[in-house]
Formats: sequence, C-alpha cells, structure tokens
Amino acid sequence: MNAIAIITARGGSKRIPGKNKKDFLGKPIICYSIEAAISSGLFDEIMVSTDDEEIAKIAKAAGASVPFMRSAATSNDFAGTSDVLLEVLDEYEKRGREFEHMVCIYPTAPFVTAEKLNNAMKLLIEEKASGVMPVVAFSFPPQRGMKMRDGRLEYCSPEDAPKRSQDLETIYHDCGQFYCYDVKKFRACCGEVPDGYVPIVMSETEVQDIDNLSDWKLAEIKYSMMQEK
Repeated sequence: MNAIAIITARGGSKRIPGKNKKDFLGKPIICYSIEAAISSGLFDEIMVSTDDEEIAKIAKAAGASVPFMRSAATSNDFAGTSDVLLEVLDEYEKRGREFEHMVCIYPTAPFVTAEKLNNAMKLLIEEKASGVMPVVAFSFPPQRGMKMRDGRLEYCSPEDAPKRSQDLETIYHDCGQFYCYDVKKFRACCGEVPDGYVPIVMSETEVQDIDNLSDWKLAEIKYSMMQEK
C-alpha cells in the first residue's frame, strides 16, 4: 500500500496557546497522533505539516518527518484542512513522490489508535470510497434544540418537540480526529468528497472536542478511561 499520513499542526492557537505541543498526560499531545500512525504500519511516509519550528522538532523526535515547512498561505486562520493537504501533495509531487491513499490526522487526537486507522483504511479500500470519517452520535437529539428570540426560547423544529428521543432519527457529527482518502479522487475534486464519506461510528467516551482547558481535562479523563479498558 502506497500511503501517506499527514498530521496538520499549525503553530497558532488562540484559545489554548501552544495547543498542538502542550503536555497531555506526560508528553506533547501531537506525539499521540504520530505514534498511532507509526504503530499502524500503514504508511510509507508520516509527515507533519507545520509552520512552527518547535512543533517540527517535537515531530522529528517522535519519529515523523518534516521535509518542508507549511507556507504562509496555509498557516492563517482562513486556510482549510483541504488547502493544507493539497499543498502537501503538491510539494511531494514536485519531489517525485505520489501516493495512492492519504490519512489526515489532527494533532490533538489522542484517541486515534493504530487499530482505528487500520479499520478505516480497510473500509476505504473495500468500499472503493473517496473518504472515510469517524463520527459520533449527538448525546441529545438536535431536533429538539432551541433558539433564543426576544428573550424567550423557541424550538428550532416545533414538530419534533413532543416526540420521544427514541422516535427521532439518530444524527451524527464529525469526531474531529482523522480522515482517510483516495488521493486520486481527493485531488480530482479539489478536496471535496462528492459521493460522501463512509462513516465509522465511535463511542462518545473516545471523542472529545478540545477547545478550552475544561475540554482538555475531560479529554485526559476519557483517555485514561480508554487505557483502562
């Protein structure tokens, strides 16, 4: 299998300064993503795309490569993940290397494991899919969500408000951990996945958005629970 793992680790972080290199239960959080990629045995190349010299140093020490630094154009607050991935693929092509499959792993994703990466890649190939994405069900039915109007609460979907939770369709959201892609299809549609992602459903105990320090503590608790299983 000709595959690359790309770990996207920009240096700037407003809500948690130094987020991608911050200590998570004894080591920089980015190391968990690198170690999962290495342990999976899937990849011909495991690289970190970063604009931060300290992150690059940590990544290399953990076993990843940083063959080039991220450009200014993909290091600002407005650049999307697809922009970063396309830039990396273009840079490797200039160096004479092309890949059949690609996995984007976020640097703050300690719940990613070698087993999950292998299962996702297997699914990508078996389904001949453009992409595979881990998802988790919303813990509360979004159909019964409310909004504020003139100081009062209104149901977003009044017709769903009286329904029992078990009678409402389960709705999922992106785990924000990793994505598997067929490179040719990804490049052909400039990073879009027109035929939709194939999902892998994750347990809520192994998913945590990390946007503030409270989230960080919750992630450490959940990770410790996962390790105890």
